[in-house]
Amino acid sequence: MIKVSPDISDIASYVPGKPIEELERELGISDIVKMASNENPLGPSKMAVRAIRQQLKQIFRYPNGAAYLLKQALADKWKLRPEQVIIGNGSNEIIELLVRTFIMAGDAVVMAEPSFSLYRLMAQSGHATIRTVPLKNGRHNLVEMVKAVTAKTKLVFICNPNNPTGTIIDHQALKSFLASLPKRILVVCDEAYAEYASASNFPKSIKLLKGGAQLIVLRTFSKIYGLAGLRVGYGLSHPKVIDYMNKVRQPFNTNLLAQLGALAALSDKDHLSRSLKMNQDGKQSISQAFNEMGIAYYPSETNFIYFDLQNKSAKQGNRIQNALLKRGVIIRHFGGTQFRVSIGLRAENGRFIRALKDVLGDKKTSGRAPRP
Repeated sequence: MIKVSPDISDIASYVPGKPIEELERELGISDIVKMASNENPLGPSKMAVRAIRQQLKQIFRYPNGAAYLLKQALADKWKLRPEQVIIGNGSNEIIELLVRTFIMAGDAVVMAEPSFSLYRLMAQSGHATIRTVPLKNGRHNLVEMVKAVTAKTKLVFICNPNNPTGTIIDHQALKSFLASLPKRILVVCDEAYAEYASASNFPKSIKLLKGGAQLIVLRTFSKIYGLAGLRVGYGLSHPKVIDYMNKVRQPFNTNLLAQLGALAALSDKDHLSRSLKMNQDGKQSISQAFNEMGIAYYPSETNFIYFDLQNKSAKQGNRIQNALLKRGVIIRHFGGTQFRVSIGLRAENGRFIRALKDVLGDKKTSGRAPRP
């Protein structure tokens, strides 16, 4: 057997949300609602679908290797230069490119725990030393993250809003954090859910970038834009950072239809507005139900809610997850009694609440919900 580094063999593979087709096959049920992967239940922009259909006959052509039109549109949107934009096969690829570009064996990265699991997976595959800092009240503990930085640290990952907790750090906190780090460190500010954030103090990260912060901001078309199946993400940073990353980026890393769909979706303000309204209403509905049931959760700035059935045992957590699956409701289980549910359509949210009440016996599970 060919040998591989322990850094590779010890990786815990990323486990995506259970697909609808798989649950249908396993349990022989239909009419399933998937509320596990933070997708936009309204689906994609009609403008994006139209743009894709119009170009279907062109798929025998290679896409523009530099995603010129999409890159220009994003540069215009954020008032940056095109050379400050990199397009990826989802923002996941950009995370991988960051590790491949800037990490050498023995270098260190710092990240929160729990946060988006791909940071650890990519850093480990790049043979980095990983230092994790536990969240404090569901939020990044920036004070302790600064203390975790060493002379070997190259990258710091900040997921804001954080996945899976849905919480944020505010503008002043991020600004102070960036100022406290050596300039040799690149901070990765992953804002995959930023379009959902309504807090007035949500960081103006692009302003910080323009002010000279050693920062790369990641965004995606997989969430509010409803294009998760096309895999398009992007990063915004200083031209030299982007130039280095482009040296290791594959020439045709985003496909023709993905580029066109993302470009069209970017200009569909109505779809964005309807998605935000639906999400706000859904969050309020589920939060209200959680309050009535006494379920502990973190108020969210995203399109999902992280909750904890605190007085249940870990074994009961597994039972609850399986019981929901048998009722055709897919949510994300993080082990123990911790779960994450994506905001769905009104009917889907109602079905989730009814199923959860049924599984729990409609009994209160804790005294009150935590407020970070």
